[in-house]
Amino acid sequence: MKNKKVIDLSQKYKEIIENLGENTQREGLLKTPERVAKSNLYLTQGYKMNAVEILNSAKFKEDYNEMIIVKDIELYSMCEHHMLPFFGKAHIAYIPNGYITGLSKLARVVDCYARRLQVQERMTHQILDAVKEALNPLGVAVVIEAKHLCMMMRGVQKQNSSTTTSAFFGAFEMEETRGEFLRLVSLNSN
Repeated sequence: MKNKKVIDLSQKYKEIIENLGENTQREGLLKTPERVAKSNLYLTQGYKMNAVEILNSAKFKEDYNEMIIVKDIELYSMCEHHMLPFFGKAHIAYIPNGYITGLSKLARVVDCYARRLQVQERMTHQILDAVKEALNPLGVAVVIEAKHLCMMMRGVQKQNSSTTTSAFFGAFEMEETRGEFLRLVSLNSN
């Protein structure tokens, strides 16, 4: 039996396709409304996730107070203005204050917020706020670099443009710490 959301969304996508002037009875489009419905439910599954719970699920007491960086975390999201994808990578750093979290949990936090209708600016702060709330660190830094299809395939059509956003808290508000983080993020990892 099909999920009610899939059925409801499929009907709406069928209407959208018809309003665009296509024949939804054409062989290639027969199952498209259902496929799009399922795809969009997957792409927005972040609404069912709780970033703080993710981080707390692998929170460990540890006497370590140096910078921890997880960089080049792939992200795929949907621009809330045009519902077109944007994609790129996130770099997250924090300085523990008695607690660390599993490294994969930081990647899961990125997915938690990326898998929503989103803007890159908000997502940058949401990731920072979740790490701050869950771990109470001495500092947090988040940088996101992404390409937005809403700029590449419509509107200004600038295929080589990218957007970088950043957010800093605590120790990362000091120029020396921020500079160290940005230098380490810019190093090529092979």
